[in-house]
Amino acid sequence: MVKRKRFRAIAEMARKVRAYRELKNRPTPSQKYALDYETMRRPLSGRALPVLAWQDVRRESRLFSLMAGMRMFGVGRMFTRKSWLEDHAEPCYWEVTRVRVDYTAENMDHGRAWGVRTLKGKREQEVTEVDQVMYHDWRIVPKHMEQKFRDFRPLPDPPPRYVRYPPLLRAMLLAQFKQAGRPPQEPLLPLQLEPVAPGEQGTAV
Repeated sequence: MVKRKRFRAIAEMARKVRAYRELKNRPTPSQKYALDYETMRRPLSGRALPVLAWQDVRRESRLFSLMAGMRMFGVGRMFTRKSWLEDHAEPCYWEVTRVRVDYTAENMDHGRAWGVRTLKGKREQEVTEVDQVMYHDWRIVPKHMEQKFRDFRPLPDPPPRYVRYPPLLRAMLLAQFKQAGRPPQEPLLPLQLEPVAPGEQGTAV
């Protein structure tokens, strides 16, 4: 007969008290991401920012620094990033749907935000938390540009040209490569063949 585990009410209460104290003592976003702009270090952790980020720190803004001066903290507005504008020709942005402001911050410029992300013109379906809100490269999408961003339609993905071999055939091909002294590489099965003239042997693309 299996012995039933005895419920220990005092131990369970002590566990909940410890969990509550850990949650209460957890640093707020304003404490965690505070930055000394003279030394470029975070006082809480002592970590220094990368030198390549110093220029953006002095010129660009964090997400909540932009939201703090907006109506309803920017809920319903679209935000993009400098790195996205430089790296992608397609629209990349967040459409913010909810915010949780850290009211302990001096200027209320810290917190958490949620929204729908569009990356390279492809809009995601689920609402997720906005990441990297503490980075200094956020920008507001102007009102007159929002509809242009929404109307963008990305080109369809090209069909695949290669697929992986079934496991048995893959193992056989890798064994042949090893016997022949060829460098190991992933064998791929082409899905298209080059057109050839009559009498010539076709080669895979």
